[in-house]
Amino acid sequence: MEKLKPKLFSVMKTYTREQFVKDVVAGIIVAIIALPLSIALALASGVTPEKGIYTAITAGFVISFLGGSRVQIAGPTAAFATIVAGIVAKNGMDGLIIATLLAGVILILMGLLRLGNLIKFIPYTITTGFTSGIAVTIFIGQIKDFLGLSIVTDEPLIETMDKLKAVFVFIGTLNVQALLVGVLSLAILIFWPMLPGFLKRIPASLIAVIAGSAAVAGLHLNVNTIGDLYEISNKLPAISLPAFSLTTVQNVLPDAFTIAILAAIESLLSCVVADSMVNSRHRSNMELIAQGAGNITSALFGGIPATGAIARTAANIKNGGRTPIAGMVHSVVLLLILVVLMPYAALIPMPVIAADPVYGCL
Repeated sequence: MEKLKPKLFSVMKTYTREQFVKDVVAGIIVAIIALPLSIALALASGVTPEKGIYTAITAGFVISFLGGSRVQIAGPTAAFATIVAGIVAKNGMDGLIIATLLAGVILILMGLLRLGNLIKFIPYTITTGFTSGIAVTIFIGQIKDFLGLSIVTDEPLIETMDKLKAVFVFIGTLNVQALLVGVLSLAILIFWPMLPGFLKRIPASLIAVIAGSAAVAGLHLNVNTIGDLYEISNKLPAISLPAFSLTTVQNVLPDAFTIAILAAIESLLSCVVADSMVNSRHRSNMELIAQGAGNITSALFGGIPATGAIARTAANIKNGGRTPIAGMVHSVVLLLILVVLMPYAALIPMPVIAADPVYGCL
């Protein structure tokens, strides 16, 4: 029977200085990739930008430390964006925190009950359709900022079809300058990794952020930035307990199960993909326990639901990360960025933020 032991404790027996250097480099690169993506996913989820960073820092560290995978990188993902936005709209941030806490408990119980192996019986067609549906949802949600539309409604737009309808209704407010910045950012994300030599090792998302921000500031373009629409905070994540009530728990319990099942499926799928890339074998039940602990930690520190991120995990592997140390370094680097550089995130144009999830959907 699979043992409930974090992978970190196993790999440290043969850990070397050379691998430590590789893990640190991989962790730094993944943190740079995760920064704009975490902000974008927080905004897509209807919460403030720093909450995405809080999630990657807290949940990312705990899941790497306790996880059943050698190389899993965890944080906010596109799969949760619409779900989180709906919970926040109906039950506020307290409702989201309670739902995430309950989901964490459910995930831990799933791991203790050895339910991790059941995930492999989910048909491939279901997982493919599920992930494709998420991609379409995120793509539609980013059209507004990518085109620079000015959408004004009485109530926040939560449902995907409502967002799509609003795009057609307000298409006349298209901002050509915003569109050009978005296209520039998307082109960088697509073509930068094709460059030869050392250049392609520089994260394309970092180049897109720098180029887009420089274009808007240098050319004085009429394009909304994060700072124009949101208040940016560089405060350290602090423990915040929600106002518990039986009514709120009853209201968010179905959402908690949705978050837990979704986190379990996406995380274990990411582990399977990672195993094939590094010729390893993850511990599925330990991974579920780690996901539960990570989500509880994220909720307590003001974050949003987290899960294993396939793209960031793949980036970790490609840059030499082979142990959970890389994931822990990624979280520490994001913490340093939050404290030192987060105020500068106000300068990032919204079309640049929209381009990253759009690229991930293509």
